[in-house]
Amino acid sequence: MANIMNLFTPRSRKKENRPLTTAEITKFTMLGTLMFCSKIIMEWIPNIHLLGMLTMVYTLTYRKKGLIPIYVYVMLNGLFAGFSPWWVPYLYIWTILWGITMLLPPKIPVKVAAIVYPIICALHGFLFGTMYAPTQAIMFGLNFQQMIAWIISGLPWDMLQGVGNFFAGFLILPLVKLLRRFENGTIHS
Repeated sequence: MANIMNLFTPRSRKKENRPLTTAEITKFTMLGTLMFCSKIIMEWIPNIHLLGMLTMVYTLTYRKKGLIPIYVYVMLNGLFAGFSPWWVPYLYIWTILWGITMLLPPKIPVKVAAIVYPIICALHGFLFGTMYAPTQAIMFGLNFQQMIAWIISGLPWDMLQGVGNFFAGFLILPLVKLLRRFENGTIHS
């Protein structure tokens, strides 16, 4: 019966729904590790990192499977820094950016993408504390006013992150093109 249903499934969906190969598991693990290492390397600059940019690059290149390296990063972060209350929002914060990126038209014109991608990346940075706040409020028993005060006190850091994400966003298009060339086999080692 499953073989009959495969006849009616578009080829692109068949490819996306198949189990991961060993090569894909390795590739996605390395990409998630790259996210983690980039964060560690850039920790000396407060709230400036490549995580939003890499999240968008992986999503644009691998679509649904882009979640795999994102969650490899999240798990590595928890393993190395501790599964503490600060870590819990990481379970959804990067997924929000992944989801917004998934909603973008796949055939967006390059000139439009060159503007839209950095803006979306920046907005994620500007709103990071706001997205983070509800979980903190629940875990620490903050009321609505206290949660708003928590968001306001973090605005300078969110502004810094948003600006950093904006400039990192200009790397999205070139890196997506590079990864797609690797995936298509047009670049060889």
